Amino acid sequence: MKRIKGVEEDSNSSSSKSPPEACKKVRKQTSDELKAVVASESTESDWARLPQELLLHIFQYLPLLDRAYASQVCRTWNQAFHMPELWRCFEFELNQPASSYLKATHPDLIKQIIKRHSNHLQYVSFKVDSSTESAEAACDILSQLVNCSLKTLGLISTARPSFMEVPKSHFISALTVVFVNSKSLSSLKIDDTPVDDPSLKVLVANNSDTLKLLKMSSCPHVSPAGILCVADQCHGLRELALNYHLLSDELLLALSSEKHVHLEHLRIDVVSENPGQHFHTIKKSSWDAMVRHSPKFNLVMYFFLYEDEFGPFFNEEVPVTHLYFGRSVSKEVLGRVGLHCPRLVELVVCANGLRPLDEELIRIAKHCTQLSAIGLGECEVSCSAFVEFVKMCGRRLSQLSIMEEVLIPDHKYSLDEIHWEVSKHLGRVWFPDMMPTW
Repeated sequence: MKRIKGVEEDSNSSSSKSPPEACKKVRKQTSDELKAVVASESTESDWARLPQELLLHIFQYLPLLDRAYASQVCRTWNQAFHMPELWRCFEFELNQPASSYLKATHPDLIKQIIKRHSNHLQYVSFKVDSSTESAEAACDILSQLVNCSLKTLGLISTARPSFMEVPKSHFISALTVVFVNSKSLSSLKIDDTPVDDPSLKVLVANNSDTLKLLKMSSCPHVSPAGILCVADQCHGLRELALNYHLLSDELLLALSSEKHVHLEHLRIDVVSENPGQHFHTIKKSSWDAMVRHSPKFNLVMYFFLYEDEFGPFFNEEVPVTHLYFGRSVSKEVLGRVGLHCPRLVELVVCANGLRPLDEELIRIAKHCTQLSAIGLGECEVSCSAFVEFVKMCGRRLSQLSIMEEVLIPDHKYSLDEIHWEVSKHLGRVWFPDMMPTW
């Protein structure tokens, strides 16, 4: 009994001592592990020690407002927020909240940009809604960019009238500030603005050696002489977009001169403001000079005319490559396109009427041997003529967008059969486009 009792006492005594020791051991182990975890987390989460180059890369993917919030995290992030590389490209979004869905750039942020980063700006665009207030705000910002040297500038109106409602003197004054101070402007997009001939002369005087792209469609205060001045002096111009009333034989000859570089893109908007408007004719010799000088240039033409206004067009060969008809165009005009547009690559016809375009399509396939894309909207073509057209063009037709309503079944093909025949000649599966129903 004593032996058992002694064993029990020993057992009791050892058991009475083990729990505290075990707890201490567990406590010590837990503490060490916790310290290790904390040390690991502090090492992994020390975002302030990220290299500036990595921070710059991350910040470039953040929306402007999130970037501003991030700059408040720590001093390092705030310094990264103000790195010059982050402000070379910027888009000002200006709108009236009551009448626009655009997200506006905060006024306080605009002030900070002008104060601290105006000399860093190089690639700038302004996106404004249709209100005059937003356009005037954009002009006010432009007027303050006296310490910057922009490389690109774009003025984008999401809807008219916008810049056209700004007092002309205010707009010209603001634009002149940029033209005078930039010195190395290479890209300028100023569609639908009151820019005029004198301001273009200022542009040329300060940026003639660097200007490569100029888009200025729907600028009613610019004359053919004004755009000719640009072509005469800016010999590095590679892309030009303007309205047809600014196009002239003299302009094409200037762009074709030996001292001028090869033009890559020429976009012409042919727009009728009033029914019955008269349009001048460009000589074939002027187009020929352009092709000889820049044999690979793209001539893009957008037509928004009434049917009786097409008289001056497509009576002689025109080197157009991309042709878009935004309004109804007659069979006769499309027939002339087939005869006189050998460089045509893309054709889009939004509407034609109820007379089938069978002969016209066949003529286009025969003479326009570079055609690779076509789109037909409210037109009519017999299934047999359409299959013949695709067969003549073959697999070079990379884009074929035809509404199902355009195709008229005949004795040879039904709508259910035509997609098989067309797919065979294209070398890929093709179906006509369907009008969505909602």
